[in-house]
Amino acid sequence: VQLQASGGGLVQAGGSLRLSCAASGFTLDYYAIGWFRQAPGKEREGVSCISARTNREYYVDSVKGRFTIFRDSGKNTVYLQMNSLAPEDSAVYYCAVSRKYATTTPSNVCRGYYGMDYWGKGTQVTVSS
Repeated sequence: VQLQASGGGLVQAGGSLRLSCAASGFTLDYYAIGWFRQAPGKEREGVSCISARTNREYYVDSVKGRFTIFRDSGKNTVYLQMNSLAPEDSAVYYCAVSRKYATTTPSNVCRGYYGMDYWGKGTQVTVSS
């Protein structure tokens, strides 16, 4: 069982990146998935989460209208499309999944109310001004 996050990098403000979270050993369709980030000296923050089956989405206010979370079931991968990036988006981004809370309100998943089953290794996003 493995989650592999990728797609981070260095980008100028206003640019875009697409993060990928690929799963092996299990099927993402049955899990709620969250993207979390942590910047140096700051607490981990739930950025965007998506529920299973209905694919309800949640975004933290600071990324609404700029980030989009979506699944590709055929590739067993979830993506986070990040547009109009700003320096304050710089952080290590992690993906995580929950089977137990797969269909619960995605905002609760992102707010850390529940423990996640698996975490991927982070991918660094750096946005220069």
